[in-house]
Amino acid sequence: MKKIVFATNNEHKLAELRQIMGNVFDILSLNDIGCHEDIPETADTIEGNALLKARYVKDHYGYDCFSDDTGLEVDALGGEPGVHSARYGGVAHDSERNIDKLLANLQGVSDRRARFRTAVVLIQGEETHLFEGKVEGRILTERHGSGGFGYDSVFCPDEGDGRTFAQMAPQEKNAISHRGRAVARLVAYLTLQAG
Repeated sequence: MKKIVFATNNEHKLAELRQIMGNVFDILSLNDIGCHEDIPETADTIEGNALLKARYVKDHYGYDCFSDDTGLEVDALGGEPGVHSARYGGVAHDSERNIDKLLANLQGVSDRRARFRTAVVLIQGEETHLFEGKVEGRILTERHGSGGFGYDSVFCPDEGDGRTFAQMAPQEKNAISHRGRAVARLVAYLTLQAG
């Protein structure tokens, strides 16, 4: 099985990616390669942040790898939280605080259209490739479901039956999600390369 490094230590993302990519690749985390640094995500776009993380691993550890970054863009908030989605509530990766702030900012707002966008950057040798995925939906007024992570409990995709990502089984979510779409493009490319 071909090994590839995914530049994350986020266990939720890692589990999701391993499920999406199946048994074609052995996905190693940053922890697996001994990278315990907090890689800075200082770019002003999700594509830029994904590139920063992948480039850091390549430059410091020598591995070909891929990295992702995801942003939730809410129309009524001018595209916020966008690139700041993971730390919207003030503390990185505190999903409850992020959701609390989002719902507070949308209090009384009727236009709740939003989208998730994921950028995946793959660095192989000297080549850099970008794969993107997007899903349209809306932000609900309260949380529904206990699965998923991040903003999943308040995001209801347009494609589907009215359930949030947090109410879906992982396979259901991955079939239509932003990350699922971006990773499907990555897998198609890697499979072609391996073929």
